[in-house]
Amino acid sequence: MLTNIMYVTICVTDQDRALKFYTEGLGLEKRVDYPGPDGRFLTVGVAGSPVEIILWSHAPASGQPVEARPGALILESDDLRKDFEVLRRRGVPFDQPEPEDYPFGVRIEAVDPDGNRISLRQQRRARRDG
Repeated sequence: MLTNIMYVTICVTDQDRALKFYTEGLGLEKRVDYPGPDGRFLTVGVAGSPVEIILWSHAPASGQPVEARPGALILESDDLRKDFEVLRRRGVPFDQPEPEDYPFGVRIEAVDPDGNRISLRQQRRARRDG
């Protein structure tokens, strides 16, 4: 039986630039960084979370724009509007000027230096009556 998600991979063209964005920009922590037989194995993660994001070196396909590669990362915040202001001051680029309200909560997308989209979300809290 499957028990855990260990890694999620994001393809990047410059691992050092990506590491700076994900650690200094988004505030993730560097977990692993060592040379491997298939290239540098570099991971980051949210403090306290067991899931690691592999920043995998991958040159863009010839003639294919970087934007055509879909990103597949969703990060959760407990106060997205506050975190948005911190990230914006750090220079993280976003697809819109402010987070938006949705039925599930609040959402905005950041974009890493390779065009990968990182969806930042805050779930709507259940109202307590009484």
